[in-house]
Amino acid sequence: MNQSIVVVSGGLGTPSTSGLLGRQLAEATAQEMASAGIQADITVLELRDYATDITNNLLTGYAPPALQKAIDAVTAAHGLIMVSPVFTASVSGLFKSFIDVLDPISLENKPVVLAATGGSPRHNLVIDYAMRPIFSYLRASIMPTSIFASPEDWGADQGHGALAERERRAGRELALSMGGAEHGENAPVSRNLGDTRSIAPNVSDTANPRDALSSLPFEQLLANIQSS
Repeated sequence: MNQSIVVVSGGLGTPSTSGLLGRQLAEATAQEMASAGIQADITVLELRDYATDITNNLLTGYAPPALQKAIDAVTAAHGLIMVSPVFTASVSGLFKSFIDVLDPISLENKPVVLAATGGSPRHNLVIDYAMRPIFSYLRASIMPTSIFASPEDWGADQGHGALAERERRAGRELALSMGGAEHGENAPVSRNLGDTRSIAPNVSDTANPRDALSSLPFEQLLANIQSS
């Protein structure tokens, strides 16, 4: 039985540390799957190779053949590893633009490892503040372990340090999730993403007006003040 792992790297350099991190995570996942007798097919998409096509797709709504092939690979993947460099405290524009050309329901319930690279450990929160909200909105199945790599990690790791251990942990999580995931015709029926405000209950539905700690709508708070 074969399972497909697709790495999406938003790095712009050649070579790219984002691409390198993605490959290492894919290899860690493949090793875990091999121990269970499952063959992993790894595909690495370097988005810099599709930059012009992504821009044209955003402008015209049409994906050229090469970009469509990349989109199809992401959509059909059993597991994804999404890696972006940190640009201005967020993901790279190229990385976000590629996400924007995907069908919004194509990542629903798909196992995803989030990873990022940056020039300083101070940027490590970009995964939680910039990447995780995007993939949560798309209802992907985000692995508990995310990976951030700074220059210090590359210099001191050599395959045996903290970075390598985090990669192995994320690889185990992705391998386990891929083994239990449903894909293709057996995938659950997708829901219209619609307006995300509908996800949260209306505060007036759950608030207790007699509880001083409850959050009440402004109108109710004003009425309480006027009546007191």
